[in-house]
Amino acid sequence: MVRRALSHSACPLDAQDEAERLAVLASLDLLDTPPEREFDAVVQCAKAALNCQMALVSIVDDHRQWFKAKCGIDAVETPREHAFCAHVVAADELMVVTDATKDSRFADNPLVTGAPNIRFYAGMPIRADGGADHPGSHPLGTLCIIDDKPRSLSAEDEKVLRDFAGLVESLVAARQSAANAIRLSEERRTMLQKLDLSHRQFRQAERMANIGSWRYDLDADALEWSDQVYAIHDLPLGAIPSVEKAMEFYPPQARTIITDALTRTVQSGQALDEETDFITARGALRRVHTMGELEIRDGKPVAIIGVFRDVTARHALEQALRETAHIDDLTKIPNRARFNQVADEEIASARQKGESLALLLIDLDHFKTVNDRCGHLAGDDLLRIMAAKLRAPYLVDCFAARLGGDEFVLLVPARKAGGNLSRLMGRLLGDLCHPVACEGGAIPVSGTIGASWLDDTVRDRSDLLHRADVALYEAKRTSRGTATIYGQPGLITVADGKSAPALRAVR
Repeated sequence: MVRRALSHSACPLDAQDEAERLAVLASLDLLDTPPEREFDAVVQCAKAALNCQMALVSIVDDHRQWFKAKCGIDAVETPREHAFCAHVVAADELMVVTDATKDSRFADNPLVTGAPNIRFYAGMPIRADGGADHPGSHPLGTLCIIDDKPRSLSAEDEKVLRDFAGLVESLVAARQSAANAIRLSEERRTMLQKLDLSHRQFRQAERMANIGSWRYDLDADALEWSDQVYAIHDLPLGAIPSVEKAMEFYPPQARTIITDALTRTVQSGQALDEETDFITARGALRRVHTMGELEIRDGKPVAIIGVFRDVTARHALEQALRETAHIDDLTKIPNRARFNQVADEEIASARQKGESLALLLIDLDHFKTVNDRCGHLAGDDLLRIMAAKLRAPYLVDCFAARLGGDEFVLLVPARKAGGNLSRLMGRLLGDLCHPVACEGGAIPVSGTIGASWLDDTVRDRSDLLHRADVALYEAKRTSRGTATIYGQPGLITVADGKSAPALRAVR
C-alpha cells in the first residue's frame, strides 16, 4: 500500500503506514551497515553529474535520518525533525527547495541557519517492495542533492536525479534479493537477475554521464575500475594496469598533480578533486576530472574510492568562452580586461626578475574625422588596420590590446626595446601613418604615443598607465604623430626614432 502525503506538507505518515514502512526497513538490514562501493559510486556520480556540493542516500527511521552513502558532508546522521528527507518520505514524491531561507518549512531549520548551510535541496524517494508481509511499495528514504547556494532543477536534471534514484532502488532491491536468497535457495535465480539488472543500470548511468568509478586498494597497491574507466582510457575491458602504468596516461605535470593529491588524501584524509590533461592509449588528448575520498575500516585507511569523468567537451567550451571574454570583438586583439590581467602578471614577473618593462599608450589622430566624413564602417576598418600594425613581426614579443575607442596599448619588455625604446617608437610612429581616402581628400591618420618605464617609483599598473597618459598628453599638446617618454626630455618623431629639439621632462 502506497500512502502519499500532500507535497507541501510536513505531516507524518499515519500510524499503520509508518509501522509497515519501518517493518520493511527493518527487514532489509540496511541501517548502520558498512559503506558499499555501489552506493558510494552512485552519490559520487550524482554529485558530479548534477554539479552540486553534496549528494546523499538518506534512510529515514523512526527518530533520525542515517546516510547509507554520502559525498561532500561529514555527518553520518541527523535528527528526523531536522531532515528535509522526512518531508519527501511523507509526500512520497520528488521535492525541490530552490531557496530554503525563503521556505517557511525550513527557514529556521538548524541545517539551514548553520552547517551545512543548506539553500538548495532536491530529493527523490527511494522505495522498496514490502513483499507478501507488507504489500506495496514503501518509501525508505531519498537520493538527494544539496547545495549551499539557491538554484533550480531543470527538467533534464530531474530526469537524471530520477534515474539515479531508480539505480539506488535497484541496488536496495538487489540487497533484498540477496538476503532472501540466503534464506530461500529457490529464489536464487531471481536474485541473480535483479543483481544483473542493477549492474546494467549502473553501467548505463556511467555511460550516460561519461563517468567511471574506481577504487585504489592501499594495501595491495592495486586498482579496480568500472567499464567506463576503460572506455575513457581507450582500453579494452580486461586486466587493469598497475598504478605505475595508469599514471603514465597523465602528462608529466598532470601526473605530479594527481600523485601529490593521492598522497594528501592518504595522509590527511583531504578529498581528491583535480582536473587535468590526459592522454589515452590511442594518443588522444583529453581533459579529465578525478575525484576521490578515503575509505576507512576499523579506523584505518584501506582504500581511496572515487569517480573519473571525461570533461573534454566542457573544458573546450569553457576555454572558448574565456578566450571570447578577453578578445576585442572588432579588432580581434586582447581587450582592456585582458590587458589588466596581463599587465599585472608582467609587472609582477619583471619585479621578481629585476627587469624593466615599457608601456606605450597610443591614441589615433583624426580618428573622429574619419568617422564623421567617411562613416563608422571606415572607422572600424581603420581600427582593424591599426590593430594589425601592432602585431607586426618586429613586435612579436610585445603585448598589444585595445583599451577602447581609438586608444591602444603596447607592453614592451626591456629585452625587446634593446636599450633603444626611442628607435622602436619611431618605427611604430611610421607604421601608424595611414592616410584614409575619402571624399574631399585623404585624411592623414597617425598615432601619438606616450610611454612610461617600470621602475622602483611605479606602484602598480594604474600608476604606470597614468604616467604614459601624462606623456601622451604632452606629445599631443606639442605635435600630433609624435611620442614622448615620461621622465625623459625630447620629442620622438618618425625619422628613425631620433629626438627633436629638447623639451622639458614630462612629469
